[in-house]
Order: sequence, then structure tokens, then C-alpha cells
Amino acid sequence: MNTRMLAALAGVAVAMMALAGCAEGAPAPSSTESGDAEVATAELTVAGSSIGEIVVNGEGMTAYVFDKDTAGADTSACTGDCEAAWPAITSESDTPVVDGITGTVGTITGVAGGKQITINGLPLYTFANDTAPGDLNGQGLNEVWHVIAPDGTVVTTAP
Repeated sequence: MNTRMLAALAGVAVAMMALAGCAEGAPAPSSTESGDAEVATAELTVAGSSIGEIVVNGEGMTAYVFDKDTAGADTSACTGDCEAAWPAITSESDTPVVDGITGTVGTITGVAGGKQITINGLPLYTFANDTAPGDLNGQGLNEVWHVIAPDGTVVTTAP
């Protein structure tokens, strides 16, 4: 509920700024300003949650790491049924577009052959049972799935 309230407040703030920009004598916004363009196209970004700032994919879905993965390995340890429940966060590029991430971002060859995004060498996943942005249903699941912070720290705090 806090995430929805913050989103609503952010929407009001944006609307007020837009109205302020329409005031007499205010400069018109430039069509070349990219302000939110990078955020809209970011494959990874940061969101606030009940357990602090966390990494989310471009659609706002929580990013998780798997304790059975090895940082710096070339492949993911999540295969078969695991892959269906924990889809890899992928990129078309070797250098994913990120916003607010301070950990080292890279890619590995994912299970399905795509480029799976990593932070500090750890492959990233979403959870199939997270149905809306901000869901944390996978946090701590089976004591091997955890949210990741923007600096690449594994978050073990329960929601």
C-alpha cells in the first residue's frame, strides 16, 4: 500500500510541476530533454520497499539472486523447473541500461541462451509469484532467494 501511495504522490508532484511549467513567462519544455526517457528505458532501476531500496527490472518487478549461483560464474544455477518459477532478467545488450545501480553490472549467458543481467557477478531473476511491481513474495523463499540492493548487497531482511 505504501508503494501505491508513493506512486500517487509522485504523480501529483509531476502534474504540479507540469502545471508550473505552463505558467506565464516560464520557459517551454525542450523536446530534446530526456529527463525520464532513461528511466523509462532502463532495464534495471531502484525502487523503495518495506525492506529498503531494492533493484527492480524495467517493469518495476523485484530482482532476486539465488544462493546457489556463484558470483563471477559464466552460467546460472537455476535450470529446469527453477527457470520457470524464476525467470532470468535479460538484456539485448552486453551493457544493460541501468538507473541508480551502483554495483557492477554485467551479463552472462542465460539458461535460454540470452544475456542474463548480473550485479557484482550474481545473475538476476524475477519471481513468477510476484504479480505486481513492488511484490516481495520471493524474499527469503526456501532460504536461498533474496532481494538485491542497488550496490549489489544481498538483502536478507524479511518483508
